[in-house]
Amino acid sequence: MPPDIHGTDPQKVILSDMTKRVKIILKSGKDQSVHRYHPWIFSGAIKKIVGNPGEGDEVEVFDNKDNSLAVGHYQPGSIAVRIMDFSDRRIDRSFYFDRISAAIEYRKSMGYFDNQDTTLFRLAHAEGDGLPGLIIDNYDGVAVMQIHSAGIYRSREVVAEVLKELMGDYLLAVFDKSESTVPYKAGLKAENSFILGDSDIKVVKEYGYNFKVDWINGQKTGFFIDQRENRKLVESFTSNRDVLNMFGYTGGFSVYAMSNAKTVHTVDISSRAIEMANLNIGINFPEDKRHCAFAADAFEYLDNCENRYDVIILDPPAFAKHNNVLHNALQGYKRLNMKAIQAIKKGGILFTFSCSQVVSKENFRKSVFVAAANTGRKVRVIHQMGQPPDHPVNIYHPESEYLKGLVLYIE
Repeated sequence: MPPDIHGTDPQKVILSDMTKRVKIILKSGKDQSVHRYHPWIFSGAIKKIVGNPGEGDEVEVFDNKDNSLAVGHYQPGSIAVRIMDFSDRRIDRSFYFDRISAAIEYRKSMGYFDNQDTTLFRLAHAEGDGLPGLIIDNYDGVAVMQIHSAGIYRSREVVAEVLKELMGDYLLAVFDKSESTVPYKAGLKAENSFILGDSDIKVVKEYGYNFKVDWINGQKTGFFIDQRENRKLVESFTSNRDVLNMFGYTGGFSVYAMSNAKTVHTVDISSRAIEMANLNIGINFPEDKRHCAFAADAFEYLDNCENRYDVIILDPPAFAKHNNVLHNALQGYKRLNMKAIQAIKKGGILFTFSCSQVVSKENFRKSVFVAAANTGRKVRVIHQMGQPPDHPVNIYHPESEYLKGLVLYIE
């Protein structure tokens, strides 16, 4: 458990050499979102830029009457400024200390640091913790960072130092896995590497189950921590049933289903993911023949499994990361769910998810509902799902509620 962080006096070191920040002036009326504490400034809202900011530079945002509104990091593109604070404070070491300590205190209050049955959780959740562009996942003392902002990437070593100061001996290492997530136009030449300490791949616990996490080669930070509570919910529906875990990745849902299911099949197009899924099943249920894993395309597999499964789990990767492909994504969700609803046994349970930030909860529901209507089967919604408390949603930033799911009963 990290030490008590109250009363610590952090060094106030300015991270930027800029003595005068670039000035971003908004068009008349375009400051309303800032007054509502939304942390993004879109390029179309900008009237004038006084100076020539580079990607990741610290900028100050003003309204059309020259009133200071906020500070943030500049980036060329649709989202031109990620607001870090609704004041004129510097984005320095003191800033990161305050935000990260608040994130840690929140998770301490939720009991994450004291839970011996669950040793992995999200430590910092971007806008949800007032740190746009920064994700930190904790794997039993190994902090894995994924950075989506050039401004924060330049401060990654300071972030690591602050984590160590706040977490003490609890923190074993900090691994930066931002090679594929930082903006490529910024020319940062990011490479995945340890910033602090070192650690082999760890076996961590989630609700008492063991999982081997490969943060070096795995997707995201190595494990989809955000599905923790939804995996637990799956377990309550799988007793003596035949279960299909589609897009199974490293077998998270499959492990929970194995606690009481008749059979569990894991399907993923990646053979590497299938290897990890088999490994995690083996750690928790050695020599258990109820599980089989297949490297296969999801749509093709669903075409050939009618009336085979009582429970189907659909947890696909994000079908849309940008609004310009939103229509195609919604069609993809409709097609996928239609196939699953057609294939599942009578009285079956379908768990279906979207992790696409640009797909709203309403649009996802519409896609699933149209899919159900196209099959002609009677469908009931019995649960609605989202992300767990360690992935907090900023009430002023609805986009941070990215994970949505439905549990459906299919007659």
